[in-house]
Amino acid sequence: MLAMNYRGPKRVRIDEKPMPEIKHPQDAIVRVTRSCICGSDLHLYNGNVPDTRVGSTFGHEFTGIVEEIGSEVTKLKVGDHVLVPFNISCGQCAFCKQELYGNCHESNPEATAVGAIYGYSHTAGGYNGGQAEYVRVPYANVGPTVIPEGMDPDDAVLLTDVVPTGYQAAEMAGIQKGDTVLIFGAGPIGIMAAKCSWLFGAGRVIVLDKEEYRLEFARNYADCEAYNFEEMDDPVLWAKKQTDWMGADVCIDAVGAEAAGNVMQTITGRKLLLQAGSATALHWAINSVKKGGIISIVGVYGPTDNLVPIGNVLNKGLTIRANQASVKRLLPRLIEHVQNGVLNPKGLITHRIPLEEVADGYRMFSGKLDNCIKTVLIPPSARM
Repeated sequence: MLAMNYRGPKRVRIDEKPMPEIKHPQDAIVRVTRSCICGSDLHLYNGNVPDTRVGSTFGHEFTGIVEEIGSEVTKLKVGDHVLVPFNISCGQCAFCKQELYGNCHESNPEATAVGAIYGYSHTAGGYNGGQAEYVRVPYANVGPTVIPEGMDPDDAVLLTDVVPTGYQAAEMAGIQKGDTVLIFGAGPIGIMAAKCSWLFGAGRVIVLDKEEYRLEFARNYADCEAYNFEEMDDPVLWAKKQTDWMGADVCIDAVGAEAAGNVMQTITGRKLLLQAGSATALHWAINSVKKGGIISIVGVYGPTDNLVPIGNVLNKGLTIRANQASVKRLLPRLIEHVQNGVLNPKGLITHRIPLEEVADGYRMFSGKLDNCIKTVLIPPSARM
């Protein structure tokens, strides 16, 4: 089968790889119909995530047709068209029973923090991902969800990560009616978080980024304000001025390890890898939020330390909430929002390209070329 093959930092290609096989009675084999390149994949692509091994296949956002099932799979049948949450979850451990599917205790023997994630290095379990023609899906009774009849696969594939992560970012922020929400990052997650903030009653939604095309997209898609932080002397001072010197009610870090805007953070976190990515956006969030405010973090950082002003968190009495999205918990509500026209996930997609051109897709997305917001990869069998 064709699959994306990681060859080292900034080097990916399409290759022939062996077909996946059933390894456990609860496995399924899925023929991919859609997969995405995620902003989080760029952390892998750029070499910022530990134990990202040569030969890995990335891709934690995908839909597909069930081709084969293990003997203990009862909730799927061959031929089902499913969306597959990026969390690999057993459904039975103490954390899955709390609906913390991103923190499954059984699916990832490599870590005690995060659960397993498709195509996201051996720190996330070492599973191959969906930027391929076929994928082995463990715990097939738990994660995969049959796509409702009539739903566009382009909408469905964004329900595997982008929509639930953006929604949970707003949910964790504890938004109250009339709140000012300040979001760092106008990638797909930040834009979706802005869109979802209105659902929780926000009175004002502001997004900061440095790419003008992304800011314009955010304004049009999420009906929010969007500003270029490179045009500000100090984004924190700017945020204070915008909020009568109180600070935003809540801040959302939708950037994570690739944040720009601070030379020291960029050098130590992105160039020398002395910390788990550049924490610039998190600094700005902590210092821009009001006393007693809430910080919601969905931007991905590595598993090692970061230089963070924890004293400001203490002295301001802040609440920090962070996690990988629990996709399975949120899916019923989000499917309803899509079916009712409240959310339009496929509106984020700017590029649909053949799987065979995955290397060009990474180059374009990483380089912010051609006004790229979200790229969907389509395997050969889904183009027939």
